[in-house]
Amino acid sequence: MKSRQQESCRVITDYQSAYPDPIVLSVGDEVTIDDRESEWSGWIWCTSRQGRSGWVPEKYVRRNGSSGTVLRDYDATELSVTKGDALTIIDEESGWLLCRTADGRLGWVPKQNVGPVRKT
Repeated sequence: MKSRQQESCRVITDYQSAYPDPIVLSVGDEVTIDDRESEWSGWIWCTSRQGRSGWVPEKYVRRNGSSGTVLRDYDATELSVTKGDALTIIDEESGWLLCRTADGRLGWVPKQNVGPVRKT
């Protein structure tokens, strides 16, 4: 993920999280990789040793066939947001934005669901 200056945006299209029990990984965790098709380039489906599964940025995992080692901490929590919600952008990865809501929740939102980014 690239470092960002403080930026904000507003949600232009509602988004409902599809994964209520997100995968959470730490550096060094071992995962199993499933070659599922994704509409999002740069993401792979991983399952942790604890049995949680989810989409993980491909560059966060050193792949060795159908397994891999996590290279950085990652939390796949997605935010359910409503049109008009204000978000502060923390980072960006492969078509998704890691954002904080006005009430302090942190999670991922598809970039296509937010309006123009403004520097704050």
